[in-house]
Amino acid sequence: MLTVDDVLKQVGEFGWFQKQTFLILCLLSAAFAPIYVGIVFLAFTPDHRCRSPGVAELSRRCGWSLAEELNYTVPGPGPESQCLRYEVDWNQSTLGCLDPLASLATNGSPLPLGPCEQGWVYDTPGSSIVTEFNLVCDDSWKVDLFQSCVNLGFFLGSLGVGYIADRFGRKVCLLATTLTCASLGVLTAVAPDYTSLLIFRLLQGLVSKGSWTAGYTLITEFVGLGYRRTVAILYQMAFTVGLVLLFGLAYILPHWRWLQLAVSLPIFLLLFRFWFVPESPRWLLSQKRNTEAIKIMDHIAQKNGKLPPADLKMLSLEEDVTEKLSPSFTDLFRTPNLRKYTFILMYLWFTSSVVYQGLIMHVGATGGNLYLDFLYSALVEFPAGFIILVTIDRFGRRYPLATSNLAAGLACFLMIFIPHDLPWLNIMVACVGRMGITIVFQMVCLVNAELFPTFIRNLGMMVCSSLCDLGGVLTPFLVFRLMEVWQGSPLILFAALGLVAGGMTLLLPETKGVTLPETIEDAENLQRKAKPKENKIYLQVQTSELNTQAAERDASQGIAQQK
Repeated sequence: MLTVDDVLKQVGEFGWFQKQTFLILCLLSAAFAPIYVGIVFLAFTPDHRCRSPGVAELSRRCGWSLAEELNYTVPGPGPESQCLRYEVDWNQSTLGCLDPLASLATNGSPLPLGPCEQGWVYDTPGSSIVTEFNLVCDDSWKVDLFQSCVNLGFFLGSLGVGYIADRFGRKVCLLATTLTCASLGVLTAVAPDYTSLLIFRLLQGLVSKGSWTAGYTLITEFVGLGYRRTVAILYQMAFTVGLVLLFGLAYILPHWRWLQLAVSLPIFLLLFRFWFVPESPRWLLSQKRNTEAIKIMDHIAQKNGKLPPADLKMLSLEEDVTEKLSPSFTDLFRTPNLRKYTFILMYLWFTSSVVYQGLIMHVGATGGNLYLDFLYSALVEFPAGFIILVTIDRFGRRYPLATSNLAAGLACFLMIFIPHDLPWLNIMVACVGRMGITIVFQMVCLVNAELFPTFIRNLGMMVCSSLCDLGGVLTPFLVFRLMEVWQGSPLILFAALGLVAGGMTLLLPETKGVTLPETIEDAENLQRKAKPKENKIYLQVQTSELNTQAAERDASQGIAQQK
């Protein structure tokens, strides 16, 4: 009985077809970066002060520099300088040009302060949703809500989009979600008000993560065992390339609407390439659509310049013998080991999101150059990918994943004790933590795909990673509310999450060298150490009528039976 991996070994595990498909899908991964972290540039908050036409006129009449205007007319330093103003009639003629407020203060009492009633002046040559919709001071929480909406969309869309990918196919899911995501991106760029902006952002979150995950699942199912982990890691490194490209676009286009259009319109072009990407043969076989799967395997062989196995077409004789496997949410919790895998992976996804986004927000809250800080934090993800490629074959999945969680948690713990007068040390340790949690983010995707059987693989990915989205919803509020209590409070939370995640990772089985499980029984048996010929994926699922004969044949060959 031929397996998918047997066929790929003959027609090419990573030939021209897989390389071409991989590069196309990597563009999708890069396009996801602006959706996930685009808030850094779309909603940046520049220095600001209350708008006062009287102050502007007095400054013009007196010939003040900007520094003199701020010194004479703005209360501060601190939050008062950005959210409060002196309740003074700046148009009165008695005000002089040299310390105009000195004559108004009586008996040394401070001048009364009031809210900014005429808007704000922002010290930036560009624009963001903050400057356009005045999301500062009492409305600053709306920036957190903007980011939480896209993560809420990820969370709500996880189950639905994951089910579509497993029920109707990876390609259908990929095309539908990519088209919807691109359209909503354009609508976001032309949103007339804050409310419509939130709606479009939420809807984009509903489909964008499903598009990325469908591409991830598709490429890992197209390649052979020897290249599965490499393409999985490189697919995620394409996300880092998207971060660097986002930095360049944001630097060139400092106005948020133009930037949003620049990252949304190219996605439409990807649809033309996605149309020529075939459906996953593994998924087709799990649905008992063997004839279509065989045609795709022939297509792969032709593209790779190889001849398919001579007995490939014989597999279609038993096409309608077995019952089609349909994904179900309860399958994720049906057996003891699957329950354990699901709960542990949920926690790992949650921790990855909170620590990853939380470190970005916490470091960003300390100030610095917006563009350089973003670039440095993006570049540190490249060595994380290479560390995985070097260690994953030598040490497997479990130990590097556990070590990276522990490193991230320890880095966050050490940051608590770093003095404020050593910012360079704080950035260095933060980069270590960022690298560690990036390794976790990339590896948990790979491990998640390797632990679930084919017919619920995409559903398992979406359900477990939905906790990542829930973490993304909570993180903005956790970070900034805890920082109001004490600046190091979020770091305590990050450290605890990372250290616990490191210990829980050791409870998962090692999946190095193990072929993708096809059925629940295969996934349940992953806890055993796989033998070279065990746990292979068959191009056809056997029926109960053939079980006895198959068991006798498999016993003689040393191959585990696929039920």
